[in-house]
Amino acid sequence: MLLKTDSNLNIDEIRINFDTESLWILNIAIAIIMFGVALGITMEDFKRLLRNPKILLVGIFSQFILLPALTFIAIIIIKPHPSFALGMMMIAACPGGNVSNFFSKMAKGNAALSVSLTAFATLVCLVMTPFNLQFWGGLYAPTDAILKTVELDPFELFKLVLLILGIPLLAGMIVNHKYPDAAKKIEKVLKPFSMIVFLALIVIAFYENIDIFLDYIYLVAALVIFHNIGAYIIGYYTAKGFGLEQKDVKTISIETGIQNGGLGLLLIFGFFEGLGGMALLAAFWGIWDIFSGMALAAYWGRKK
Repeated sequence: MLLKTDSNLNIDEIRINFDTESLWILNIAIAIIMFGVALGITMEDFKRLLRNPKILLVGIFSQFILLPALTFIAIIIIKPHPSFALGMMMIAACPGGNVSNFFSKMAKGNAALSVSLTAFATLVCLVMTPFNLQFWGGLYAPTDAILKTVELDPFELFKLVLLILGIPLLAGMIVNHKYPDAAKKIEKVLKPFSMIVFLALIVIAFYENIDIFLDYIYLVAALVIFHNIGAYIIGYYTAKGFGLEQKDVKTISIETGIQNGGLGLLLIFGFFEGLGGMALLAAFWGIWDIFSGMALAAYWGRKK
């Protein structure tokens, strides 16, 4: 099924209004959110996962192996525009979004597991995000052609992810370890504040690009919704298939379905010069998965 578009429309000439200053603010916002999440993480969280490696391996398998692989298969079948396809691969290669912790708690899932998986996935993504994007993108000729036009340095990609996610994670854990009481107080203020700032950035970006979204959103809406729902299903049935408890199943489903669209956008603007199709898809993902995550969490939270 080939996605049909207006033959006069050059998708990759679409430019989302997102200047260098906005990029830096988004960088800082994602780093602060990660720092806020890390204030609630201890080494005991990692030890808990290592004591029960099955849950850890299922979470990593679902998010970093199955989701990119099945995204690739879906792209082969659907045959979307090449930059949309690469945008889907970018989203699938990113770690879970930090808001997944809030949704897991709201869904009556395993909140401790969600926070621990977020931390572990952040470490894993330092290697797996560049690898998955390069590996799966290189296997599909139309996306491989795009990758060959840009200088996608895996080390630079690693460095950016380390700065935005890795260092704030480590800093938050150190503060929590040395000053646990202060960390709890800071976390109570910082987490909601950083989430409000992040959501405000999305709203402002949406408002500044309202014409672009209204004109072109029909091109990516079906792809994003299909991809996002598919990610929830992959996480749910992978965890179910490995015989995990229902609260863990819900958490892994949310962790797999809520991908870090903000990080995806940063990488797209940092390495692909805001390539129209990729940026449009990642931007809509960042808005859509908040609504879908909230709806799913509310449904599970009400269900006995």
